[in-house]
This record gives sequence, structure tokens and C-alpha cells, in this order.
Amino acid sequence: MVFEMTQVWHPLVLSLKTLGCVAILLVCLGIPLAFVLSKEDMKYKWFFEALVMFPLIFPPIAIGFLLLLLLGKYGWIGSCFNALGIGFIFEFKGLVLAGFIAALPLMVKPLQSAIELFPKSIKEASYTGGKSRFYTFVFIILPCIKKSVIAALLIALARALGEVGITLMLGGNIVGKTDTISLAIYNAVFDGEYDLALFLCSILMVIS
Repeated sequence: MVFEMTQVWHPLVLSLKTLGCVAILLVCLGIPLAFVLSKEDMKYKWFFEALVMFPLIFPPIAIGFLLLLLLGKYGWIGSCFNALGIGFIFEFKGLVLAGFIAALPLMVKPLQSAIELFPKSIKEASYTGGKSRFYTFVFIILPCIKKSVIAALLIALARALGEVGITLMLGGNIVGKTDTISLAIYNAVFDGEYDLALFLCSILMVIS
């Protein structure tokens, strides 16, 4: 093998850091979102479910392009963040956002199903006892479906680790800065460094 270990360590560490941030976002935002979508009487539930599932069915490279337009320096949303000194394009924050968007459907939908299938009699007993919906969800439902939470989180993080399209558009694939391990494999193959690509693939296989 004729490659330097820095070509391995940087994308690997960058990917792990990205996954760590994505995991926090999935727990803090994905779980509450699954709870909200599990409500039977929610208005326009079909629309919000379709919105959550959008990254799973729409081409990632196209999603990345749309986000590039929105979050760019002169984009509708990006201009507001830019005024605050916050940038997403070609930055670590862009990698985290790309991973989060790609992983969100695989976190939310399994949890939503698990919550909807939770016995109504137990929830009604909690409500009858004077407990709020929030208390019931956090202290009764979540502990009972913790295996589903862990499984959904692992699957979602696996999806984020393998994300290329959105990451390529938002991160820019800058070698040494925004090249995650998946993009590093792409770069290695493109440059004809098949030994490096094979080694990086082996690392992903072990992680998987």
C-alpha cells in the first residue's frame, strides 16, 4: 500500500465527529418528531409525514442542490444565517446537516410505528392517573420501546455514514476539510488509488 495514514485518519475522524453530532440531533429532534407524528388527530399529518420521508425517496444529489440554493450565501435562509456569521456551505455544519437530513426518515418512521403500536390501555391508564402526555411518553412509552429507539438510531447513523450526494453538495468535498470517509473512497477511486479505496472500504465494513 502506497498511501499515507493521514489519508485514512482525517476522513475517518471527520466522519465520526459528524456522526456524533448527527446522533445528538436525531435524539433531540427525531424522537420528539416521531411522537408528534404518532398523534392520530394531528392536522395535515399526511403532509408532514411526506415531508419527513422526502429525503428517502428524492435523489440525494438533488436535495443537496436545493439546500445549496437555500443555504448559500445569498439564499433565502443562508443570507439570514450569513448575517449572523453562521455558514453551512463547505463547512463542518454542512456535513452535519447533510447527515441529519439523510438519516431523519430512518429514525422517525420506525419510532412512529413503535409509538402507534404501543398499547392504548397503558397510555389511557397513565392519563387517568393524572399524568400528562409528555410524562407518559418520556417515562412510560420510551423505556418500553428503548430497543426500537436504539435500532432506529443505529440504522439512521449507518445511513448518515454512507451519505454522499447531499454531503458532496453542501460540504464541497474539500480534501483535508470536508471529505468524509465515503467521499474519500470516491476521491481515491477517481484518482486511481485503489489500495486506499479498498482500505477505506474495509474500515466501513468493520464499522457496519
